[in-house]
Amino acid sequence: MGFLEGLFSKKRKDYAKLQPLVDRIKEIRESYADLDDDALRAKRAEFRSRYDAGESLDDLLDEAFAVVWEGCRRLAERRATWVVWGSDMTWDMIPYDVQVMGGIVLHQGKIAEMATGEGKTLVAIFPLYLNSVPGRGAHLVTVNDYLAKRDAQWMGGVLEFLGCSVGCIQGQMTPEERREAYGKDVTYGTNNEFGFDYLRDNMVVQPEHLVHRDFFYAIVDEVDSVLIDEARTPLIISGAVDKSTHQFSELNPRVAKLVRHQLKIVNDWLSDAERTLRPALQGEDVDIDDELALKLLRISRGAPKNPRFRKLAQIPGVLERIQRTEAAFMKDKAMWEADADLLYVVEEKHHSVDLTERGRELLGSEEKEFFVLPDLAEEAGRIQGDETLAPPEKARQLAAIEQQYALKNERISNVDQLLRAYSLYEKDVEYVMQDGKVIIVDTFTGRLQPGRRFSDGLHQALEAKEGVTVQKETQTLATVTVQNFFRKYEKLAGMTGTAETEEAEFGGIYDLDVVVIPTHRPVARADLDDVIYKTKKEKYKAIVDEVSRLHTLGLPVLVGTTTVEVSELLSRLLQLRGINHNVLNAKHHQREAEIVKDAGQVGAVTIATNMAGRGTDIKLAPEVLQLPGKWTADPNLTPDMYEGQATGLQIIGTERHESRRIDRQLRGRSGRQGDPGQAIFFLSLEDDLMRLFSPDRIIKVMDRLGVQEGEVITHSMVTKAIEKAQVRVETQNYEIRKHLLEYDDVVNKQREVIYGLRRDALTGEGMDEQYQDFLENAVQTLFEECINPDEAPDFWDMNRLALLYQGLVLAPVPLKDEEHLEMGHEAVLDRLLETARGRYRDKMLRLGPDLALKLQKFVLVQILDEHWRDHLNELIMLRSGIGLRSYGQRDPLVEYKAESFRLFEGMMGGIERSAINLFFRAELAAPPQPAAPEVQNVQTRHQEVSAYEHAPAAGDGAPAGVMNAGSEGKPRPVQRDEPKVGRNDPCPCGSGRKYKRCCGA
Repeated sequence: MGFLEGLFSKKRKDYAKLQPLVDRIKEIRESYADLDDDALRAKRAEFRSRYDAGESLDDLLDEAFAVVWEGCRRLAERRATWVVWGSDMTWDMIPYDVQVMGGIVLHQGKIAEMATGEGKTLVAIFPLYLNSVPGRGAHLVTVNDYLAKRDAQWMGGVLEFLGCSVGCIQGQMTPEERREAYGKDVTYGTNNEFGFDYLRDNMVVQPEHLVHRDFFYAIVDEVDSVLIDEARTPLIISGAVDKSTHQFSELNPRVAKLVRHQLKIVNDWLSDAERTLRPALQGEDVDIDDELALKLLRISRGAPKNPRFRKLAQIPGVLERIQRTEAAFMKDKAMWEADADLLYVVEEKHHSVDLTERGRELLGSEEKEFFVLPDLAEEAGRIQGDETLAPPEKARQLAAIEQQYALKNERISNVDQLLRAYSLYEKDVEYVMQDGKVIIVDTFTGRLQPGRRFSDGLHQALEAKEGVTVQKETQTLATVTVQNFFRKYEKLAGMTGTAETEEAEFGGIYDLDVVVIPTHRPVARADLDDVIYKTKKEKYKAIVDEVSRLHTLGLPVLVGTTTVEVSELLSRLLQLRGINHNVLNAKHHQREAEIVKDAGQVGAVTIATNMAGRGTDIKLAPEVLQLPGKWTADPNLTPDMYEGQATGLQIIGTERHESRRIDRQLRGRSGRQGDPGQAIFFLSLEDDLMRLFSPDRIIKVMDRLGVQEGEVITHSMVTKAIEKAQVRVETQNYEIRKHLLEYDDVVNKQREVIYGLRRDALTGEGMDEQYQDFLENAVQTLFEECINPDEAPDFWDMNRLALLYQGLVLAPVPLKDEEHLEMGHEAVLDRLLETARGRYRDKMLRLGPDLALKLQKFVLVQILDEHWRDHLNELIMLRSGIGLRSYGQRDPLVEYKAESFRLFEGMMGGIERSAINLFFRAELAAPPQPAAPEVQNVQTRHQEVSAYEHAPAAGDGAPAGVMNAGSEGKPRPVQRDEPKVGRNDPCPCGSGRKYKRCCGA
């Protein structure tokens, strides 16, 4: 009760602070009514002058908001018209007080929660106008290209009338077009485009190729979708490796055979179980003995999604008996015994598949050591200890062993991903096939994601499963999390209809406060209790019956589904009933605007996968608001048929989403601006959320109430159980996001250093001083590696020093034979530094300042890119195994911080040595011509995942595969045709040092 009181108290306090501001803005707006258009437009230049003179944006807020308000009023009175998405749009919106309130909240860098239909798109132009005054750009972030372009054209009419230039970023734009759009006062675009442009900017090789200019102010539309739902996976730019090593095509027939074999085994068990449990299906009591319980447990672990098993699981006591049996095996640490007859085990909740010993034997029947990896440490020790081998031969054999290990490890990973593709990913649910390609379906919006790919080779496994061309694997070139990208903005704001449930996360990660803006008119929608059936079959029949009834009454109906598969199933069922309808899913999204526009007409039926992020309001036809009325000629319709039935848009949810916010967004499509409406969810015990996260509790409730097949239940206990399941999933997803951010925060500090260096290299700022620092650091490092000041000069490794110094500065050590014996170590270092500086000065004089600067810029950019790319892949490999440290009672995150810092220090040393060495070696007759920006041949990836797909493994410091964002395969270093010397291997030159510290520097 105290929490609720505090919540409502906060709302009252927020409102009390905002209302006086709105009143003052309204007074100023009225005083602007006498200004002509030019004078109103000139206010922006006045604001800029006052800002430059020292006034803050807060000081200008009242007057700037009044200008926008007055501009909207004038355009509405004149019925001004301009083109939006190819059609004439007449401006008819004069902001309400609550919309001005929302604009104030957005300017303050907070999140404005505004109900659907309250005009969030209009609200944004107030703070965009004000925050464009400093000339650093104001960004409006939307969830898709359609909304970005629509809003830029729609709101752009007002902003341009007031003297603001407006740009829009679209997916297929050229760098020149992007640069022009970012140069406008206000820029609209998607979160992915803004983020990927930031990454691409840090890959270009000429400053004129940069597109972003500043990260000053951004408003994120559907902020919960962008900053929370999409924040579980980073943005990644990847490029294809030179040589592909995947074996998906070769392994697919073996794995497919294994899957068919397991299916046969499971079907045999199911037939036995069905014979035994047949009386129970008729309502009789059946005793489940230990043998049957073990079979059912094995079925649940071998094929948890099997429809026949799901039907058996609805029998009272079956799930409870399976869980008791599983608990007994786990207590005895004998799960391996329960799984012995399976070929692989499917952990649906953790979204993983593990081969059993029997499965490994079947897969490796043609090759005994199929799953045996060579012992790298043992083999390396054997090769290093073989005195008969010359250093180059040792390096060759070490590289061969490493290659063998990599290929076998790749093969095992490929098998794992193929098993996941067959067991956990269903066509038309998680992905669709289109033009011979596997296309991901966004689980939150139901849209296709053609530019994105599943990670760690899963996408390639799906391609092999579906029999299409398997694409080449990739390596990561640049990556950033959504959280760390948006935290770059000096001021960040957001708006959505559903933020309150995530207020703690917004505050903790982004330091964003949530302010609930009151509605212009009271919400008149009726939210009915959920109705629950035992099976999906019963649920779908009930949904079609309800749609038919509402359609007969002439009421518009929106049916919200969670997958493409369900939307098309319901479409077929409605067709059989002869009910005309539209389908809006990943396969029909091209007609989205047209379908949504018609969804509020009399008798319209629309089936849509998740309406989250659709961004278009459903407006009711006037006739709908008059029901029951005289508009219909149907004599069978009488007023009493509408008794107790809310009019307006009827929302039918076919399944609860894992996030309560998505359910709220679906409900919120009805009841906009005080319109009537109704929302209800139809559920079944076979729904994923119910089945995975709360089956036993709900089934016990239904058994206690004596619910029979075909009966429906509406009970507060069941609703509470469902909400608890949703909270569990939301908590799990929050942990995924938190882990991702904790790990990326480590990388982010390193990223800022590298990108800062790279930006300096592009602009040429401080290059001479930078290279002199590099030179001194590199000379000092190699000196310290060869000379211990605590040892006598006789023990100094001068041969090694001479070799390294010659390799670095292309000059011999400036010491005569045994001269160092008479010198202290500091004197030797000073001599080395003096000679190196002299070599540097000579090189600079020979090239001349202009050519030298161009060479230094070119060299440093190339070296930074190469080392950063390798470093990212080393971090990915480090991350993939760091969770195992927990078994040694060590915190994986702490270990990751220490290891990644060690790797970073090594990389920085390598960058310094490589840049100096390449600078000395380069001999240019003319200024270098940089290659075209590398970003033309790369892929951008940002894939959303759900808690069903991505629960963290036990003991892991971070969720497996969180690098995600749908790569074309497991990121790998570039493969060479000749044997590669490992960075930690002995250098082939015979120095005895590691290759990365010697010739590999």
